[in-house]
Amino acid sequence: MRQDKKYAKEVEEIVDNMCLMDDDLMSRVFDENIPATQVLIQTIIGRGVTVVEAKGQWDIKNSLTEGRGIRLDVFARDSDGEYFDCEVQRRDEGADPRRARFNSSMLDTRMLNKSQSFTKLRDSYVIFITENDFFQENEPIYNVKRKLPSGAEFIDGSHIIYVNGQYDGDDELGHLLSDMKNRTADGFYYKELEDGVRHFKMEEERRKSMSEAVERYADKRVEEDREELILKNLIKGKSPEEIADFFDMSVDEVRKIEQKMLIEA
Repeated sequence: MRQDKKYAKEVEEIVDNMCLMDDDLMSRVFDENIPATQVLIQTIIGRGVTVVEAKGQWDIKNSLTEGRGIRLDVFARDSDGEYFDCEVQRRDEGADPRRARFNSSMLDTRMLNKSQSFTKLRDSYVIFITENDFFQENEPIYNVKRKLPSGAEFIDGSHIIYVNGQYDGDDELGHLLSDMKNRTADGFYYKELEDGVRHFKMEEERRKSMSEAVERYADKRVEEDREELILKNLIKGKSPEEIADFFDMSVDEVRKIEQKMLIEA
């Protein structure tokens, strides 16, 4: 990681400007934070829940050898055994409905033990809090439901909810979304959220962890941009040897990136 003073100052400014709509901060604030997670879920689904487990950045691996897994911003489980996946999506691409479907299916695979009856499958909730009004219908919340031809609801216990981050009503949801966009460490409506943000913005050790996360993300983006350039040159027909020489890397490294391109195609 770079250590120059200018870069360090830029990192600190990024941390200062973070809010709960940034997944790095969100996942840390809600990790093992039962009170804050409970406020978040209750406000969105409109009923009381008793959260007994909360994890930030929880990885769920696919049982298939090369199947895609997921990393949840915030995973929660309540006292009834229901599962909750809470995601913040600042870009519309990240809120694709098929992603919600995939997340829902991955939650379900974690619920039952071998040979356990499907009737034991508890309800699951995939919640996307989007910065924009994803469906552009000016609704504060979109509860996605499956319907029978008669119009009756097909009840399978799977809930997909989109929260319109642009909503600013004077109600509990509006206050929650205002808190989610608060870039300071005070002035929150919900004390549970304020306390969590304050820990990571004001306490030295936790703030340091946020700064390190920002640096890792920046390093990752630099590497991804470099890889993208290499892929573009491969597509243009340049040889691995030419690319390796230009980017000061080994031919084997270039071939690994080339192989990755073929797998993802």
